[in-house]
Amino acid sequence: MTDRSNTLATIRDNALWMRRRAFSMVHAAQLGHPGGDFSATDIVATLFFGVLRYDPARPEKADRDRFVMSKGHATGVLYTALCRAGYYSEDWLETYMQPGSKLNGHPNRQYVPGVEANTGPLGHGLPIATGIAIAGQIDGSDHRTFVLTGDGEIQEGSNWEAAMTAGHRKLGNLTVIVDRNRLQQGQGTEETSSLDPLPQKWTAFGWEVIEVDGHDHAQLLEVLGAEPGDRPRAVIANTVKGKGVSFMENQASWHHGVPSDEQFAQAMEELV
Repeated sequence: MTDRSNTLATIRDNALWMRRRAFSMVHAAQLGHPGGDFSATDIVATLFFGVLRYDPARPEKADRDRFVMSKGHATGVLYTALCRAGYYSEDWLETYMQPGSKLNGHPNRQYVPGVEANTGPLGHGLPIATGIAIAGQIDGSDHRTFVLTGDGEIQEGSNWEAAMTAGHRKLGNLTVIVDRNRLQQGQGTEETSSLDPLPQKWTAFGWEVIEVDGHDHAQLLEVLGAEPGDRPRAVIANTVKGKGVSFMENQASWHHGVPSDEQFAQAMEELV
């Protein structure tokens, strides 16, 4: 088996584990955002197990790549990835959303190793990541900065201020991935505030734009692992909210839905 095949197998195995473990956490806590967790799982798994440079024993290592989870409500996928990557033991996941837990509803870098920025109020992650990328550019560092946003989140104006800045400064060390599942809390993005034509918007701000299947690990690995260019890169990842569980897929209600015992059992049967 080639190194690439081994990497893809590792990504696939971790993505499955992350979906199953995250849904178990949401079921136990009866809190969470599993629909958005599942649309983003393949993206996050590809980053952590095929692309990012990091050392869980030294979370603040200067030359690490940075990952900012801007859609901060998707903690199920983030916490399981960090756990699987070795930042903390699986015992931590048992405390998800419990009183006093470090793993609360939005990530906090003061408590959770591997978290680069406190996120949750939407529209803040890309501006923070842009600042990190500017610092790297000034320092002459070769670290890269990746930020994952929700598509509904792109309706926040602060994203476009950051996009304009990043394009102007030609931040080739910055990649934004848009989790384009076309659903946000309550209804579709296009019914709320239309984003299309989304690729052309990023292009107009001076970004290189690539569209991918956000559940195809091979496509994601090729695009996210590509060498930086001379412009910031926007990866529009077309995804399915609730991916992997039949009754959750493309259902806005699963933005923050929680499963009954029967639904949990069905999901575990399907996630194989």
